[in-house]
Amino acid sequence: MNRIGGYRRKTRSKLRKKVRTKGKMAIRSYLQAFKDGDKVYLVAEPSMQDGLYHLRFHARAGTIVGKQGSNYYVSIMDGDKRKKILVHPVHLKKNLK
Repeated sequence: MNRIGGYRRKTRSKLRKKVRTKGKMAIRSYLQAFKDGDKVYLVAEPSMQDGLYHLRFHARAGTIVGKQGSNYYVSIMDGDKRKKILVHPVHLKKNLK
């Protein structure tokens, strides 16, 4: 039997904005810049679908390892395997530690 549903299945709470953040997206999050080695969190911005990672990686911590155009390569651990995913900066939040 085939699995029903796509990769956005069961993402209602992940892709919902809080009431106070609804409306226009902050331009500073769209234009934020990172350097190689910066620690970031993957936090989806629901109002923009471009450059969105697979939601299996939602709320994971990773490290910036490169850049391609305006997007960044983020290295994360998925179980015991290291993976490199391409993410738009609007979906990244800097780790302040």
